Amino acid sequence: MSDKVLMKGNEAIAEAAIIAGCRHYFGYPITPQTEIAAYMAKRMPKIGGCFLQAESEIAAINMVYGVASTGKRVMTSSSSPGISLKGEGLSYLAGADLPSLVINVQRGGPGLGGIQPSQSDYFQATRAGGHGDFRMIVLAPASVQEMAELTVKGFDLADKYRMTTMILADGTMGQMMEPVALDELKVGAPIEKPWATVGTKMEREHNIVNSLFLDPAALEKTNFERYDRYKTIEENEVLYEEYLMEDAEICVVAFGIAARVSKNAIDEARKQGIKVGMIRPITLWPFPVAPFKKAAEHCKAFISVELSMGQMIEDVRLATECKAPVTLCNRVGGMIPSPEQVLASICEAAKTNGGAN
Repeated sequence: MSDKVLMKGNEAIAEAAIIAGCRHYFGYPITPQTEIAAYMAKRMPKIGGCFLQAESEIAAINMVYGVASTGKRVMTSSSSPGISLKGEGLSYLAGADLPSLVINVQRGGPGLGGIQPSQSDYFQATRAGGHGDFRMIVLAPASVQEMAELTVKGFDLADKYRMTTMILADGTMGQMMEPVALDELKVGAPIEKPWATVGTKMEREHNIVNSLFLDPAALEKTNFERYDRYKTIEENEVLYEEYLMEDAEICVVAFGIAARVSKNAIDEARKQGIKVGMIRPITLWPFPVAPFKKAAEHCKAFISVELSMGQMIEDVRLATECKAPVTLCNRVGGMIPSPEQVLASICEAAKTNGGAN
């Protein structure tokens, strides 16, 4: 039986990153993710790693670029406004095909907004995060254990596909405390990185890390090749959880803290005879299209539960090809939907579209 330790979500991310082989962390404090930087400040010097509080979020992401070019595992973390400042660097990382892990523990916005939890950076994360044509793998944990597990997986995926992986958590996930089995974390086998800038010993040609293409034909060719890689990810790396979907006539869709709230509402609705289940996307990109297409064949309604004004709902509608109505159940500004609010949305969908025994 595994030994478990009580940890905050932010602390679990930091320790899991160390277990995954990360020895370089660059960041800047911002609520509600500051515990990640604080944890790394204590741990990195003790294990021969590098912790550096950069002078800004912009400096931090460019330091990530430098270490990533050497093939080392490197991480930065921030919260919503800080991620926006990192946007240019995220695009440079994509343009140079460099692997890295970026953590966004979201807070309310836009602007400085508030320091309470939010999921309103969904568009920013899943639509690239910076300028130009590119994608990031986006992972959404719904427990502190998953905060740790997806951090390790995030590093593995970043190395495998030479791109940025983002952990998109909400402030609740970062601040809540739960038991974590760190000894169960499984790190993938090391991947050869012949492209890394680690010195040549005059035995091979120099590796060049660059995102500048002055020849438009060369840039076009590179972008098409990159999207071929993205297609492979869409085919092989989709993660999701289904809950009581076998006979469901109503499907709730939620991730992060919203999914935990929704499970309680679904259990109560089942007691009332409503055939409802849930699909929880774990990869927000690539979005799990296949299970939604399947669900659309027998579900009469979908409910997107979000801590935003309605962003994931667009992907739900696209995935279901509008074969059934999709409604929004939401709170914003740092507020979280209650089980009672989600239950009310389920009851309304059952009344309007059917779904009760």
